[in-house]
Parts: sequence; structure tokens; C-alpha cells
Amino acid sequence: MKVAIVSGSVYGSAEEVARHAQQLIKNAGHDVLFNPRATLADLQAFAPDAFLAVTSTTGLGELPDNILPLYSQIRDVLPAAWRGLPGGVIGLGDASYGDTFCGGGEQLRELFMEVGIREVQEMLRLDASETVTPESDAEPWLAAFIEKLGA
Repeated sequence: MKVAIVSGSVYGSAEEVARHAQQLIKNAGHDVLFNPRATLADLQAFAPDAFLAVTSTTGLGELPDNILPLYSQIRDVLPAAWRGLPGGVIGLGDASYGDTFCGGGEQLRELFMEVGIREVQEMLRLDASETVTPESDAEPWLAAFIEKLGA
């Protein structure tokens, strides 16, 4: 299976989680595209069978600047070829921000729903106020995600 990973990161934590996810998914025998600067054209050329989005949250629950161009391109086009594909989202945030906790992840979940990407398991919310190792904290969720891709 070809899995595309997209990420939005400010200080690098989400990108590290995405890079770790890339390795775990590859180790499970899947082909993975992960490029933090991927464009819609890059994703379409890869022709993914599944999606994983990993993003932190900035400001008032917004996406990081580095993923905004891709987010806008996908929203403008809503690629029909992706309808029905499996996907999942890992959101990073800080629960002390209350209502905006993992808001970036919620925006990507909504985008996946608009496109028709089928969420195979509920979004993982990683709380920066509780963890200093988000990569390893994501491993049980990623193991279940990988298992559901194979099902």
C-alpha cells in the first residue's frame, strides 16, 4: 500500500512524529511518501492508497504556516481520486489552551472529510504539557493505524 504522510510543524515536533511514523509504516512493508514541503502535484503523482496527517497547532488553534499552501491546494481541488481512501490524523497541541487544543489536527480531519478520506481511527491528540516524547507516545496509535490499513 502507498501511504502519503503530510505534516505541519513549527518547532519540529510534528515533523519528528511524522518521520517516525514513516519508518514504522515502511517497516510494515508499505511504500511511503513523506516530504514536509510536498505539494498537491507531488501527492497526486505518488497516487496514494492511504493518508496520514501529523500537525501541531499554532496561535488560536490554527495550522502551522508550512502546511497552509498544501491545505489550500487540496481544499481548492478536492481530488476525487482520494474519495474513500483510508486515513488518520495525529494532532499535537497543549491542553492548557482549552478549546483550541489540537485545532490544527481538527482542521485536517475536516479537510479529510471534505475530500472523502475515510478516518480509520479517531484522531490521536498528543499533549505537549504531558509528554516530551511524542514519537514514542504515538507508537501504539500508529501500530493500530498500520493494522487497519492492512485490513
